[in-house]
Amino acid sequence: MNSPLGDGRYPISFTNEEWRKRLSPDEYRVLREAGTERPFTGEYEEVREAGTYACRACGAELFRASEQFNAHCGWPAFWAPAESDRVELIEDRSLAMVRTEVRCASCGSHLGHVFTGEGFPTPTDERYCINSICLVHSENEDPAAH
Repeated sequence: MNSPLGDGRYPISFTNEEWRKRLSPDEYRVLREAGTERPFTGEYEEVREAGTYACRACGAELFRASEQFNAHCGWPAFWAPAESDRVELIEDRSLAMVRTEVRCASCGSHLGHVFTGEGFPTPTDERYCINSICLVHSENEDPAAH
């Protein structure tokens, strides 16, 4: 597993057994085993008015509600992370296709995938398609809204 530290470790690291104790079975399947929740079943698919989204596994802030948009894809969609260093992008060749996996840069947990060139009217034309189960929304004031 690649990491921001360059040596296979992340700033927040636990054994698989420790992750299993911290996460529910469904959270573990998606966050630690790169699973996917069923579309249109997650609690954050609809755009929030304000706030931030943190990694459910480690609490690191990942996305802001001000960058969320309705992509009608069944999962929360963002046009950018809160800061570029909050996520790690990794080539994913699973399922007989090439995609870009999005992981939390703090703990290495799988979040979803990012897609480009789909023609969405956003500043980046990127769609960070993130599993709701990977996120925790906080309605704290969104600094990007100022």
